[in-house]
Amino acid sequence: MSAFDWIGVALLRRLDAETAHDLSIKALKAGWGPRQSGPDDPILATELCGLKLTNPVGLAAGFDKHAQVPRAMLSAGFGFVECGTVTPLPQPGNPRPRVFRLAADRAVINRYGFNSEGLEAFAANFARRPSFGVVGANIGANKESADRTQDYVAGLKRLWTLADYFTVNVSSPNTPGLRNLQARAALDELLGRVAETRRELAGPRLSKPIFLKVAPDLAEAEIDDICASVLANGIEGIIVGNTTLQRPDSLRSPLRTEAGGLSGAPLFELSTEVLKRFAERTRGGPIVLIGAGGIGSGADAYAKIRAGASAVQLYSLLALSGPGLIRRIKRDLAARLRADGFKSVAEAVGA
Repeated sequence: MSAFDWIGVALLRRLDAETAHDLSIKALKAGWGPRQSGPDDPILATELCGLKLTNPVGLAAGFDKHAQVPRAMLSAGFGFVECGTVTPLPQPGNPRPRVFRLAADRAVINRYGFNSEGLEAFAANFARRPSFGVVGANIGANKESADRTQDYVAGLKRLWTLADYFTVNVSSPNTPGLRNLQARAALDELLGRVAETRRELAGPRLSKPIFLKVAPDLAEAEIDDICASVLANGIEGIIVGNTTLQRPDSLRSPLRTEAGGLSGAPLFELSTEVLKRFAERTRGGPIVLIGAGGIGSGADAYAKIRAGASAVQLYSLLALSGPGLIRRIKRDLAARLRADGFKSVAEAVGA
């Protein structure tokens, strides 16, 4: 029986969004999470930068900020789980309320501001991760840090032996100045130091993939610069993308004017278009793309893959729809792959 079933999705929706989320995490920690009844459809098996996935549907960072429930979310059916964002030092984030459901729009606005228990607490939780499945760490910088690049280096060093991969998050709109790290000079310095640190940590051993998570609010020149920097510094992939500061005219909820990043269904079209632009620049090259933003169905996941994503991530529409969404997405994705004559996810990437 799932935490969402046991408590009741309807009941959770009566609570404010952050309280409902905290209650769900506690229920999942207590073992009340959903469990997939059997193995994934073989057609969904794929590989992501050497990481073997039973399916390409991942849990995006933000759900499990403190690495408390990766086992529960892998057991629920995700192909991989990303914990975080974690900052080196504990910080409270922005004042509450800071997350809002836009039910009429199937969307969420959040301005959490990297609320984090810090690296040591995160690492202690992460050390209890399951031996099965792929679990990554999303690393960030403290709001008041004097050297944000060093914060990412610290996260990489502390979690190196624990995580299967790392995501460098420079795209949250809720930490002032963070998105400035997406500019070419700043990004070259950041990724250069991250890459150098990885070489020192890996030594002769097999290295671990590093992804860069970017915003969907990017101009063409910024996309060019990001691709050039990622390639020059040997970073394996790009996650496209984080929440948006845009507010589409289609939004109906009275909460649409709240400050913060918008996610959920209204983000799908924008994030997929930006994903296509990244795919145009990286096609045939070594950079892997992961599609995120507005995924709420198998059709959405399939569209991201056809646009160039080797895997996808979701969070907001899971929170709005409940855990049954994972099963429905994978079932529909497998059916669509077969209907179009593909024998694997990899065959459909960018097709």
